[in-house]
Formats: sequence, C-alpha cells, structure tokens
Amino acid sequence: MIRASNMRLSKCCALGVLAAGCVFSAGAAVRPVDFVWDVKPIFELNCVACHNPRHADENGKYRLDTRDEAFKARDDTRRILPGHADESEVYYLTTLPSTNEHRMPPAKLNKSPLTSEESEVIRRWIAEGAAWPEGVALKAVMKVNDMDLVEQIHKDILAASPEQAEADMKAYTNTIPGTTVTYAMMPIPGGEFLMGSPAAEAKRNEDEGPQHRVKIDPFWMEQCEVTWNEFQLFMFPEDKPADGTTNYTSAAADAVTRPTKPYVEMSFGMGKNGYPAISITQHAASMYCQWLSAKTGHFYRLPTEAEWEYACRAGTTTAYFFGDDPAQLGQYAWFADNSDYKYQKVGRKKPNPWNLYDMLGNVDEWTLDQYDPNFYKQFTNTASEPWNKSTKPYPQVVRGGSWQDDADKLRCASRLGSTPDWKRQDPQLPKSIWYLTDAPFVGFRIMRPLKTPSAPEMYQYWHSGVEKE
Repeated sequence: MIRASNMRLSKCCALGVLAAGCVFSAGAAVRPVDFVWDVKPIFELNCVACHNPRHADENGKYRLDTRDEAFKARDDTRRILPGHADESEVYYLTTLPSTNEHRMPPAKLNKSPLTSEESEVIRRWIAEGAAWPEGVALKAVMKVNDMDLVEQIHKDILAASPEQAEADMKAYTNTIPGTTVTYAMMPIPGGEFLMGSPAAEAKRNEDEGPQHRVKIDPFWMEQCEVTWNEFQLFMFPEDKPADGTTNYTSAAADAVTRPTKPYVEMSFGMGKNGYPAISITQHAASMYCQWLSAKTGHFYRLPTEAEWEYACRAGTTTAYFFGDDPAQLGQYAWFADNSDYKYQKVGRKKPNPWNLYDMLGNVDEWTLDQYDPNFYKQFTNTASEPWNKSTKPYPQVVRGGSWQDDADKLRCASRLGSTPDWKRQDPQLPKSIWYLTDAPFVGFRIMRPLKTPSAPEMYQYWHSGVEKE
C-alpha cells in the first residue's frame, strides 16, 4: 500500500521541521515572474531569431532584443503594455489558434506554438508590470529537438566510455567539468537476488511480495545521495563558481532544459553545503542525469526499483543490510529517532557492504518505476532487469525511507508511491514539473550502467513524458 503522504507531512510539521520555511501557507503570494530567469529564455528560443536588428533593418519588423525597442509603440499598437496583458500583442498573439496567420510564433515558418505554461508566464510578467532590467539584451538561441540532443550526447558518451567488461569497473571520483564539485561512483557487480520481503518479516507490507528472483547487470551507483553542491550547478548553470571557474563546458550540456526558478529557499533552513538535494521531482532528477551525462561523457540515470533494492541489499537477505534488528539502525541511517527532525549531511553514517552511504534513511530516493502494489505478482520465473515504465504522473516509486520515518519504513524492501499531496501547496497552475512543495523528505542518487544503451533507450530513461499533471 502507499504510505499516506499527508500523514507524513502532518508529522513533519508537528515536529517543527519546517519552522524555518514551511513551503507555502494557505493564501501565500505567488513569486513574481523573474524576467531573466522566466521570460528571457522564452523570447530567445521562440522570438528573437526574427525580431532582431537585422530583420528589423531589412523589413521594418518589430524588435524584441532590447528593452527600449521592445517597449516602443508601432502603428498605434502597444506590443507590451505594462499591467495590461490582454492588450499587449506580445502576449495576445501567442494565444491565437494555429490556423490564424497572425499567431506567434508563426506557423508558416514551421514554428511550434508556445505551450500554455509559456504563454502564462508572459501574461503574468506583463500583468505584473513587465519589469525588464536595464542592460539586459536578448540574443536568439536555436531550439534543439530533444531526440537530436540525446543523439549528440550518445555520440559523445560512446567516444568517452572505455570500460567494456565488468572486470574493467573500478570505483572512481569525478569532478564536474568547469567546477570543483566532485561525486563518487561505486561499482556494483552483476548478479541475482530475491526482491521483496518474506511473508514472515516484521512490519512487512503486502506490496513487498511475493518475493521473486531478479537478474541485474553490473552498474555503478553514486556513493552518496546527490547533494545541493551538485544539483545547484544544474539549477543555476550561468552562475560562476566561487573559485572563478566557469560552469559552461559544452553546447549539449547547455541545451538541456533546466529547472524554473524555485519560489522559496529549497533547503527550508536545513542546510545546503554537503546536504542532499530535496523536494525535487522525478522529472527534475532525470533532467539532472541528462545534464550530467552531457557534461561528463558518462551515461547517468535514475536506478530502477529493482536496481535500487539490489544495491541496497548488497548481497544480504535480511530486513536491513546489517541484519534484522532495528536497534542497530542508528549506526547506519538517519531516521525519526536520531535525525533531530531534519536531514543530515551525506556520508556520516556507516555504509552498506558495497560502500554506499545513506541507502537507508536521510532522504527517500527516486527510482524510475511507476508504483504498482501488485507489480511483483506477475513474476513466476527470474525477471531480468524489470522496470515498470511510467504511464501517468502518479504514483512513482521512492525507496529507502527518510529522516522523518520510523525504523520499519527503512527496511530494504519497503516501498513508497508519490501522490499529488507532495505538491499540495504549490500555488502554480499547472503545478511545477520541477519541485515538490510538500516533500522535503525526497531526494535521489544516480547510477551508470556498464553497457551504454542506444540513443532511443537513453531518451526513454530521461523522458518519461508524464511529468505534466
């Protein structure tokens, strides 16, 4: 069964966990639109290729590359009328049907229409006063087809991945190119294991059975959960690291869709340096994997539910990888009894037998799978690399338990499915595809399979297509 997230949230707030920033309260104001973060990318990807100085000089077209030009009135028409979105052509023309010859971007140039979310961003920006910071100029950015981008990343990965056999796999530490931030990857041998829990296991849930044998190919798993130090490089790719280096390293990495600007400080006062990145959607975690793959030349993705449990158990068959006695849990995990009502820095407890830290507790970790309480019932023979591919936004599987859970929720076989309540206080309509306003207990870690998949397979791992509600 799905553990009720509203119960977890009530417990969280009752403990005073989010006193420094409980995400939103009823009636909380929506964050104002930020021109540089929210509007500039839309204009640069969809508009400035035509509405720039060269085209204006040739054809007398409207320019959208600078503030002064964008706010000029032309032919008695206000293209941007601050405070009045419906009277501003920059917004109004994006809402016309594709059959209308005046629609922007123009269908006759084979331009795709803006999404409803993009049009809404423009509407809100104008309605809020159309603030455009002085000195900010726009330049055209070429739109890259998602599959074309994946094919380019795939080509780069094939050229940069020397390991061909399990014997070649070694633990390694990578520095994210252009930064000083590092992450460590541990080799996980291929093999078979019994997935799920036996009927006699204490505190067992029905969705953990029946136990079934699963075959897993070799892969690397990140030694610790992805930290804010790592994830913020993806969130803020234009920021310069403190050491003066540049985060930009390749056109492919720069072309990966990045998250929108968060509405609040996302650690909610619990800390960032060395702490796990939290309140991230499954989609955001997968986009981070695509971005990191483009940056490094290694293929990264989220683990499947089976891969996660296999790595967690590390060859053991007990309720926890250290045995069946929960009294020992405090040596290996942060949970309700010892977390001080917040997450903790990664890698501070004992690792599992495969040298992975915080597989139990600290934060729940995303997997690739759709949650199905009956998924295990279909397997009568050994299942090879099972993956329950997503077909809808909810529920998706997280594993491992968190800082606010009791010991039984941290057992290796325990499962949890996401719910819409994890975005309950998100003031946006539609809800964000990047952040979980009500799930400060959710994070993730990455894996890298020994065998590099094909480009279409990479695309499926990174793009489930069900992130929009």
